[in-house]
Amino acid sequence: MSDTAAAVHPCCLKGFQWEGTPIGRIDKLAGHSTYITGTNPDIAILLIHDLLSWEFTNTRLLADHYAREVGATVYVPDFFGGETLPFEPITSGRWHEVDVPGFLKENTREIREPSIFTCARALRNTYKKLGAVGFCFGGWAVFRLGAREHQPSLVDCISAGHPTFLTKRDIDEVAVPVQILAPEIDPAFTRELKIYAFETIQGVGVGVPFVYRHFPGVEHACFVRGDEKKEGEREALVRGKGAVVGWMREFFVGCLGRGVVVEGDREGDARSR
Repeated sequence: MSDTAAAVHPCCLKGFQWEGTPIGRIDKLAGHSTYITGTNPDIAILLIHDLLSWEFTNTRLLADHYAREVGATVYVPDFFGGETLPFEPITSGRWHEVDVPGFLKENTREIREPSIFTCARALRNTYKKLGAVGFCFGGWAVFRLGAREHQPSLVDCISAGHPTFLTKRDIDEVAVPVQILAPEIDPAFTRELKIYAFETIQGVGVGVPFVYRHFPGVEHACFVRGDEKKEGEREALVRGKGAVVGWMREFFVGCLGRGVVVEGDREGDARSR
């Protein structure tokens, strides 16, 4: 994939507030510092951040877009206990400058899952409808929120973008409507896992609505990072944002049918089966 700046159509970039200032507020959710945006008293979205944490500007701007375009109150809690990795080396791909193994040792699934469940329960007890969106680190988490073990369910629908640490068991146990945003180039969400998710979630007896959207030519992290120096990545962020908005709006107004939709990243690529 080329590292030169992508030629981005102006109409595409109007879909996101590049270089914008987040408009939400900071408060607490179940004891966690949380970015909150939107005012809907009935519909909420729990946005679970990636390794760039709850403080990353694009994550908060995405929350603002979801709040405005879905018509929801969006919560972005801090699930890293106040710790934040440096943004610039990560967004520039200089991973050798960051102690990622040490950071992840303090933020394993087992350590963070109870807090994620607690925040979801707090929202479930407050709102009539609750969706969950997760990118990278948050991808496995939304699958866990949608697992059949929760009776009643913790969330009404989920969307996972380039999920990390996702397991086949997570996929097996999902029991709420699922949207997956999948970059073509992704060492975390491998081809094997992609195929397994696609075949399993649409399997006989699962019975949940499922949308799988493939984004050719872009890599892991594209849906949050939106790096203008990586070809197609800004378009992917904008299209990913639009896909999540459409999924949440469609679900919350009760218009989802049952079945599977497979989509490409351009108009005319979508097909149903």
